[in-house]
Amino acid sequence: MRHIAVFDIGKTNAKLLAVDLATGAETSVAKRPNAVLADGPYPHYDIDGLWRFVIDGLRRLAARQAVDAISITTHGAAAVLLDGAGGLALPALDYEHAGPDDLAAEYDALRPGFSETGSPRLPMGLNLGAQIFWQARCFPEGFARTKAILTWPQYWSFRLSGVMASEPTSLGCHTDLWNPWAADFSGLVDRMGWRRLLPPVRPAATVLGPVLPAVVAATALPAGTPVISGIHDSNASLVPWLGKDGPRAVLSTGTWMIVMGLGGGQVALDGARDLLVNVNARGEPVPTARYMAGREFDEITGGHVVTPDAAALEAVLRRGVMAMPSLHPGTGPFPGLRFGWLGEAKDDGGTGRGGLVLRCADGGGMPGADRGGGAGDRRRAVRRQCGFRADAGDGDRARGDRGGAGGGHRAGGGAAGRAAGHCAPDPRRCCQGGRALVAPGTPRSAGRTDRRMGKGAGRPSRHERRFLPRLATGEPSGFVAMMSPMWAHHFRITG
Repeated sequence: MRHIAVFDIGKTNAKLLAVDLATGAETSVAKRPNAVLADGPYPHYDIDGLWRFVIDGLRRLAARQAVDAISITTHGAAAVLLDGAGGLALPALDYEHAGPDDLAAEYDALRPGFSETGSPRLPMGLNLGAQIFWQARCFPEGFARTKAILTWPQYWSFRLSGVMASEPTSLGCHTDLWNPWAADFSGLVDRMGWRRLLPPVRPAATVLGPVLPAVVAATALPAGTPVISGIHDSNASLVPWLGKDGPRAVLSTGTWMIVMGLGGGQVALDGARDLLVNVNARGEPVPTARYMAGREFDEITGGHVVTPDAAALEAVLRRGVMAMPSLHPGTGPFPGLRFGWLGEAKDDGGTGRGGLVLRCADGGGMPGADRGGGAGDRRRAVRRQCGFRADAGDGDRARGDRGGAGGGHRAGGGAAGRAAGHCAPDPRRCCQGGRALVAPGTPRSAGRTDRRMGKGAGRPSRHERRFLPRLATGEPSGFVAMMSPMWAHHFRITG
C-alpha cells in the first residue's frame, strides 16, 4: 500500500489529496469550500456537492496514477442521521448554527458531567449530543425516520464502501456521547435511547471494505480498493507520536488551533476554559486545549496576509500593539472577553511588507475592532485573568509575547516579543483557574513542545492528511506545527 487518496473535510475547505507513502510527497488534487447551505429547515452541509467533488476528484486521480486505498479525515462536531435506505433522515446540521442553544436548559439537565465525558459545555452545536437532542425535539418526524447516526468521517467511508461504523476519535471530541475512560458510550446515549442508532465501534485504521461497484463505475478505481474508516482531523496529527517516549505537546492548526498533550502527568482540566479530553486513535484519553486561531486570523486580516519586515515588527512591539481575545468569545481559554486592540495604534500608511501589521494595529476596517476608550481597563482585565507577570520596566504595557491575532507565529510578533523579554503569562494561573498544568517549582523550560520553526513557519500547517495513511501501515511521518506563543505558556505538559 503506497498511493493513498485522502478526502480531507475541514470546517472551511474540503480537499482531495494524493499521498505517496514511500516518499512522503503530497499532492493536492482538488479543493473546494465546505459550503453551508441556507435552504431546508436549518443551515446544513452541502452533502451532494461534497459527494460530486470527491467522486470527480477520485476519477481524475485514478486517471493519472495508482490509488491503493482511500482514507478520510474531517472536522468534528458533525454527524449524519440516516434513514433505513441509507439516505438522509435530516440534513447534516452545521455546528455553528445556534438552534441547539434554544433547548440549552433542557439539554443541560440530561447531559453527563465533565467528569464522565471530558466534554465541556460548548455553545451552538459544538457538543454533538446537543445537536442530536435539538434535532430529535424540533424535527420529530425526521428523527423518527432515523435508523443510524454516523459521525462525519464514517458517513463518507459509508458512502464509499457501504459499511457503517462508529469510531472513537470522532465520538470523543467534545460530543457528550463518549466516556473516554470506559471506552464506551456515555450515559446520555442510553438515557436518550440512541445506542441502537450508533453502529459498532471500530478503530480509525479499520478497513471497512472495498469501494462500492457504483463508485468503481463512476471513478474507474480498481475494484477492491480498500476504504479506511477515517479519523477526526486533529487526532490525525497525534498518530506519529503515539507510543513515543517522553511527554510532549502536539499542535494541529487550521480553522482551530488544537493543543494536545501526550505522556504527561494527570492534570485537572477546567472545561469553562475550552479545556477538554479528546480520544486518540488508540482509544486513549488525551488532554486538549483549543481556540479558533485560523478563523480569527482570517477574519482580522480579511484574508490578506503579508510578511512584515523588521521595521514593522519593531513598530508594533514598541507601541505594545496586541489583538486580545476573542472574536469568538464562546471558545478558547478566556471566556467572556471580547476582541479589541491594545497598545498605541498608528497607521504609518505602509503599503509594502509589514503594512498590514500596522493597519491591523490601527484596527481600521477590521470586523469587531474596538477603537474606543477603555484600553487600559481591558488590558488590566486580561492581565488579571491570565495572570500576567511583567518583567522589569514593563509597567502596564502587555507587549509582544502574545503575538498577532489568533496566532502570533503568523506575523512573527510573538517570537520577537519573547526574545525581547516582554510580558509573559504565568502558566501556573492560565487556563486552570489557579490550578497548575505544571508541578509547582517546575522551571519554565521543563515543558516540552514539539515544533519546527523554519522556512515554512509563516504558513499554517496542513499536516493532518499526511498521517491518515499511517493508520493502516504504522509508518512514521514528519510533523510540522506552528505554535502560538499564547499556547506556549498556556498549555505545558511535564512527566
